[in-house]
Parts: sequence; structure tokens; C-alpha cells
Amino acid sequence: MKRALLPSQQRTLRAFGENIRYARLRRDLSSEQVAERAGISRSTIIKIEKGDESVAIGYYFRILIVLGLDKDLLSVAKDDELGRRLQDAKFTVKERASKK
Repeated sequence: MKRALLPSQQRTLRAFGENIRYARLRRDLSSEQVAERAGISRSTIIKIEKGDESVAIGYYFRILIVLGLDKDLLSVAKDDELGRRLQDAKFTVKERASKK
């Protein structure tokens, strides 16, 4: 069963789609041009730019490649502060044995 996104998650996805749209416009590319270069339909481009959650991440990646932004995905979770804090919390501090 598919779980719906929370409103904050929907806003994040919409903002991501909007950022993709702005990147496309800054490069003076039409949605048709990007669709052709990415090998996807124009309607998929429109869904992505609206932040439609039904679009597979592979299609997002294809658009990022066309826009020259694919390397930006490498920075996702690169400096995972929360993950590091959680990992550090699991470490136990061992007490030293007394020297006799």
C-alpha cells in the first residue's frame, strides 16, 4: 500500500521541482528540449517541475544530467550530522582497567 507524503515532504518535493524548473529556464531550455535530451515525455517534465511524487527518481536524474546538475546528488547525505550523532551515541565508553 502506498503511503502519502506528509505536507512538509510535499513542500520539499515541490521546491525541488521548482528548482529544476528554474535551472532549466536559466539555461534557456524549453521543456520540449529537455524532454527530448532526457528521453522522456514533456508531460513527465511538467510533473517533475510540479513535484509530483509519482515520478520515478530515475527521471529526475535524467533531467539533472541534461542540466549538468547530476553531480549535485553526490552531496546528498554527504555530511550527515544527525546520522553521525546517532552513530556516536551507540558507542560505549569502555573504562580502563586499573593499573596495579
